[in-house]
Amino acid sequence: MSEKKILATGPLDDYAVGVLSDCGEFVTAPDNEESTLLEWIDGAVALAVRGIPPISAAVINKSPDLKVIGRTGAGFSNVDIEAATAKGIPVVYTPGAGARAVAEAAMAFMLALCKLVLHWDRETKAGNWSSRFESQGSDLEGATLGIIGLGRIGRILAQMAQPFQMKIVAYDPFLTPEQGAEAGAELIELDDLLKCSDFISIHCAQTQENTGLINRERINLVKQGAYLINLSRGGLVESLDVLHEALQDGRLAGVGLDVFEPEPPDVSHPIFKLDNCLTSPHAMGTTKGAMTRIFKTMADDIAAVLRGERPQFVVNPEVFKG
Repeated sequence: MSEKKILATGPLDDYAVGVLSDCGEFVTAPDNEESTLLEWIDGAVALAVRGIPPISAAVINKSPDLKVIGRTGAGFSNVDIEAATAKGIPVVYTPGAGARAVAEAAMAFMLALCKLVLHWDRETKAGNWSSRFESQGSDLEGATLGIIGLGRIGRILAQMAQPFQMKIVAYDPFLTPEQGAEAGAELIELDDLLKCSDFISIHCAQTQENTGLINRERINLVKQGAYLINLSRGGLVESLDVLHEALQDGRLAGVGLDVFEPEPPDVSHPIFKLDNCLTSPHAMGTTKGAMTRIFKTMADDIAAVLRGERPQFVVNPEVFKG
């Protein structure tokens, strides 16, 4: 099978490289530009997608030999699923593999923001000991946590928040109240969640229907002094302008962002100058443990498809019908 090409859009770990190398010649594209992928994918039987490069219909259709696309993560909005399905190409992904890492990151953002961790660190190192009399942090105990999207990550976050004695509410239109209760959360409507939550954490997949879900109108519903965390997709928030305005007028006391639209973001935006806006480069779900699980799941499923077997996790299972 050495004549067959396995193309990756970014570096993978030794396990994944080993598994995929057994299926063909493993190569890594030099960058994620569409023009580069169009050049490198020709002749590939498998495409391993790391990060969120645009896997367009043009890229998918360029290689007539393409049999499977693998995504290192739970999200797949950057892959043209319709184009892949039209060609009978399964798109495998890794739901849940990094869920605990993302939930832990949400807790880390919440604690860092409400406890003024970076503020106190900066003031102490500057010798401003009297700053302890000028500001006060806040508490998780007794606060309401609103989780948007009660899937794998949202459920783990709800579990983690319970020992902090937080009240947990959630918005998820795909669950019943009974399913919400099983996860430890009271299901309510989105607008109601925004009005009552002290902490808002976004954990839903981005779709065409919910792009811009958190917009200026909805931000105006938010409880004064709330904190907003987004570790899902940047496009779920209308714009950084909306968040910046809310931080400036005190509607939001703090924001934690691991995701942006586009990525990487334009860091000249004024929100990046605010101390109460904590950011990370879409890296919070890429812990050592999470990435080990993600690479293994993706590589094993790509190899399964190439062997003619059914993968464990597939976005478009309809390609296997018949």
